[in-house]
Amino acid sequence: MLVLLPPSEGKAPSSGGAPLKLEGLSLPALAGAREAVIGELVELCAGDEDKAREVLGLSEGLRGEIAKNAELLTAGARPAGQVYTGVLYDALDLAGLETAAKQRAARQLLIFSGLWGAVRVTDRIPSYRCSMGVKLPGIGALGTHWRTPMASALPEAADDGLVLDLRSSAYTAAWKPKGAVAGRTATVRVLHAPTRKVVSHFNKATKGRIVRSLLSAGIAPKGPAELVEALRDLGYVVEVEPPAGAGKAWTLDVLVDEVH
Repeated sequence: MLVLLPPSEGKAPSSGGAPLKLEGLSLPALAGAREAVIGELVELCAGDEDKAREVLGLSEGLRGEIAKNAELLTAGARPAGQVYTGVLYDALDLAGLETAAKQRAARQLLIFSGLWGAVRVTDRIPSYRCSMGVKLPGIGALGTHWRTPMASALPEAADDGLVLDLRSSAYTAAWKPKGAVAGRTATVRVLHAPTRKVVSHFNKATKGRIVRSLLSAGIAPKGPAELVEALRDLGYVVEVEPPAGAGKAWTLDVLVDEVH
C-alpha cells in the first residue's frame, strides 16, 4: 500500500543538524526536477524580497519565510515526518506510533510537495515555504513541472499495490494515476454527516486518523474493495462511489459527526 499525503503550510523550524543532501532523498527519478526548483527558489529568495513574496503569495507577516527559503542548502534538516505540522499531522501523530507502525509509515507514506515533488517521512529536509500552486518565473507552474518525472517515479513506487490518495486538490495536479494504477487507487473525501459537505478541519483530522488506524492495526489492503472493508472494521462509516469503468479510481466518502 502507498499512501499519498498533502504537506502542511505549517512546518517545524529547521534543526541544528546536518544540512540537506539532495542525493539522499527517496525517489531518485525526481532528482533533476528537485535541483531545478531548489536552485531557482534559493536564488529568488536570496534576491528581491518583494518579488519573492509576490511569487510565493505570502503576506507581509510571512516575510520571514523568504529568508528560510534562501538558506535551504545550509539549514539543518530533519525527517520530513517531523517537519510537517498541522491538523492532519497532529492526528497522525507519527512520533507516538509503536515501532512496527513507524516502520510501516516509512515504507508506505509519501508526502507531496511543491519543492521536493514527493518525499518519504524519513527523508531529511529543512523547513521551507513553497506550495504546489506557485509559479516560478523560470520553471513556471510547479504542478506542471512535476508531471513528467512523477509519471515514471510514482507508478514504480506504487508497484502493484493499493494507492490511497489523501492529497488536496492542488497536489493532484502533479500526478494523476492512470491505467492499472488508477484501478488500484482510492481517493477519500471526508464529509460532515449531517450536511454531506466537506469541512476543512474534519477532512484533515479524519484523514490523519485513518492513516494512523491503518498503520497501528498493521492493515495493508491490496485493493480499494479491501480498503472499504478494513475501514468499516475499524469503525469508520464509508460510502462507496463505484468507479466509472476499468482503469478508474474509486471514490470513498467517510462520514463523520465530529472530530475530537
